[in-house]
Amino acid sequence: MKLGFCLFKYFSYGGLQRKMLQIATICRERGHSIEIFTRSWEGDQPKGLKVTPIPVRAWSNHGKNAAYVRELLPLLKNGGFDAVVGFNKMPGLDIYYGADSCYLARGHELKAWYDRLTPRYRQFVRFERTVFDPRAATELMMISPTEQANFIRYYHTSEERFHLLPPGIARDRMAPDNAAEIRAAWRTEFGVGNDEKVILMVGSNFEGKGLGRALQGMASLPQPLKQKTRLIMIGRDKPEPFYRLADRLGLADRLQIFLGRSDVPRFYLGADLFVHPAFVGEVAGNVILEAAIAGLPVLVTESCGYARHIERANAGLLIRLPYRQADFDEKLALMLTSPQREAWSQNGIAYGRNEDLYGLADVAADLIERTARRAEREAVPPPGIRKQGSGIGPDEPKSIS
Repeated sequence: MKLGFCLFKYFSYGGLQRKMLQIATICRERGHSIEIFTRSWEGDQPKGLKVTPIPVRAWSNHGKNAAYVRELLPLLKNGGFDAVVGFNKMPGLDIYYGADSCYLARGHELKAWYDRLTPRYRQFVRFERTVFDPRAATELMMISPTEQANFIRYYHTSEERFHLLPPGIARDRMAPDNAAEIRAAWRTEFGVGNDEKVILMVGSNFEGKGLGRALQGMASLPQPLKQKTRLIMIGRDKPEPFYRLADRLGLADRLQIFLGRSDVPRFYLGADLFVHPAFVGEVAGNVILEAAIAGLPVLVTESCGYARHIERANAGLLIRLPYRQADFDEKLALMLTSPQREAWSQNGIAYGRNEDLYGLADVAADLIERTARRAEREAVPPPGIRKQGSGIGPDEPKSIS
């Protein structure tokens, strides 16, 4: 089969981007031809996958997305694709991988009425509607049952179109047999003493992931504990505002930020606590599960999708909503010193060995193949052609800008 994969931007350390690459790689290994369309690609290009950049110019990010879609649709229409898979909400998709929350729900539940009048909001909802409208034929791969319920509530999407996927965590995140040796070597490399504590955070968008909250929590620690605790952040964002915040809080020598690393599993094994006090609940949050199955206790806001796994595994603590900084501060100090730390660690490792957390790419590839074959059996034009423009049939918008 010839498959088209579409996403706005690719960068090596993005969770969505890594999932796209996992699914594309599995499809390629099954003998299918893959072409990836993206506005930009940062990082090494994968072998065996064709990457077609669609560079665009616009003043705003949503304007760039609209320009990308305008350029993309003719390429899909003339490309002879058996199926088109999207990793962002946009017109023209046969299958959508749902890593984002329901924007319409957020608009009505979290935003003021005037925010819903902005061009950015209107475009996000317009693209979302082409995917989830009841008249659309797009198959929906979901990673969060909560968000599935939101889409059904706000768009009245048929439940039959939804397909819930397992998390899809990489198996190399599990604690290996020589985890203790790797931990000792890592702590020697980074100069971490046996009596020191390392808090780890991983993810792009430092503010959204709660780096400021974590620094505030560190500043509240009892002085002896604070002096022997450091925080490491790995991700993709501007570090300067957080170094300034750390300086104001008296933590200038306690914060270290890496703008992307290829050896994140070593950090999971070397650190003492993983924190993820995110401002906005994420649909999934792979790093939460990655840390847990590596044996790293986790402190996470309950609004994050995979936080439910932490609670189920008893691999850490949840920060209940509404978020209170004092609650986070208290639990941070507790988790750094609690005798239950070893139990949280072993519970996470056991959960990783006993639960199906790894099969996302294969399940997704199965659905992609079934969708393309069904279209072929129905003897209609290829799916990538059938719905170009809006994804919902005859009511095509005059403009997607």
